[in-house]
Amino acid sequence: MDANAIDFAVAVWHEEGQWMASSLPARVATSMDDLISTLRQLPGEGGVFGLIGVVDEYFIVVRQAAGSSRAMISDGAAILDWALAEEAADVIGLDIDDDDLEDFEPVGDMSIFADFGLGADELGLLCRDEDLYPDQQIKAIAKRLGFSEQLKSVLRAN
Repeated sequence: MDANAIDFAVAVWHEEGQWMASSLPARVATSMDDLISTLRQLPGEGGVFGLIGVVDEYFIVVRQAAGSSRAMISDGAAILDWALAEEAADVIGLDIDDDDLEDFEPVGDMSIFADFGLGADELGLLCRDEDLYPDQQIKAIAKRLGFSEQLKSVLRAN
């Protein structure tokens, strides 16, 4: 996948009771293997989240913790058109028939943020909101979880 397709790539983690955020190079976000390898190098209480936005179409969240990776895709139909989404589906372990994929239907581990206070139902509703772009959805997640300012700072720097 071309790095120009990446709108944003951010790592977020909780350390000593505070949220931290760091921009990731777009080239790291073009492959799930590269992304997961990079996330493994970062600290974090409860793991590290990789937040990737792709051409205003969808976002992917990867959570790397204790040697395991969890992921979700905001729009499962992206699997049909985007290699990165297809790689994320492999991380998730999805075995989906192409006919089962619908626009604006999130797939994967919808409880990825649950232990930080954002449940699967709320995340699902946010992903299904057709009026929000992926960056707006990620900003809503950040606000809900309390890392809005850290995210804004990182996105402004890019």
